[in-house]
Amino acid sequence: MKLILKIILLSFLFIPQVYANKVNNWIKIEIDTILNAYKNQNISNEERFDLIEETINKNFAGAGIAKFVAGQAWATANKSTKEEYKKLFKRHLALNIASMIRGYSNQTYSIIDTKIDTTNNVILIDMEIQDQTNKTLVTWRVKEAKNRFYVIDLLLADISLVVTKRSEFNSMLKKVNYDLKVFNETLKNQNDSSYKLFIQ
Repeated sequence: MKLILKIILLSFLFIPQVYANKVNNWIKIEIDTILNAYKNQNISNEERFDLIEETINKNFAGAGIAKFVAGQAWATANKSTKEEYKKLFKRHLALNIASMIRGYSNQTYSIIDTKIDTTNNVILIDMEIQDQTNKTLVTWRVKEAKNRFYVIDLLLADISLVVTKRSEFNSMLKKVNYDLKVFNETLKNQNDSSYKLFIQ
């Protein structure tokens, strides 16, 4: 009986590590997909971005992040404006992350810690990016929903991408009196400019 209890207890002790391995393997695959797109010299910049955008849209909780970042402008917008904004925001997010990761594409990375924030039910994955002289800490905030993982935020040197975007967007939305429909035009123009820079 004691042996059975020990086996049961040990199995529970190993569950967190198995879970950590599962989420770590997932994030590694998705990061490597993006990094390999940069390393592949046989594809055009347009094809490269399409691949990266698809990977980011698949793995980031884009709609939820978009709503949070819009702040008070979200409540007064109609359905079609919200849908257009979510589409534009997802592209904006993909362009931002693609540009950020491009800066680290020739460096090595390793996952150094994975823990669960039980209060918020969020998985925190600490990743260290290293070149010959510097180390940069990136923390991925991940949630599991419908039997798969989604990135809900990205912290670079403890600075939240989502919080930074909310502050940035709030400043721009304030200029248009928090009219999301008007803001969509600004966001579209910004996306178009960023895309042109990316593919040149």
